[in-house]
Amino acid sequence: QVQLVESGGGLVQPGGSLRLSCAASGSGLSITVMGWYRQAPGKQREFVAHITRRGVTNSADAVKGRFTISRDNGKNTVYLQMNSLKPEDTAVYYCYVQDVFNNAYWGQGTQVTVSA
Repeated sequence: QVQLVESGGGLVQPGGSLRLSCAASGSGLSITVMGWYRQAPGKQREFVAHITRRGVTNSADAVKGRFTISRDNGKNTVYLQMNSLKPEDTAVYYCYVQDVFNNAYWGQGTQVTVSA
């Protein structure tokens, strides 16, 4: 059974920063891609960023230059450093991982609220 535990969400003022973490665990887990999606109220879930095992990253245009994704392969953990946050970044952020068999696993979600 694969488990993903997210942390780091919260309330922040516009222009502030937050760092999300997501730790994956499971017997025999071999992860290829780790990443983040988000879902704002009344909207569809959207891609934020992902990172391969070798460290190749990709991110949505809406967060380029503000969010940085990184990972620690030894800890099966992915991070999302979010800077210059805007009210439109308010959403539930979901971590996901993909294993070598192309199975995808999702975290429970962590709320990020950007408001004055």
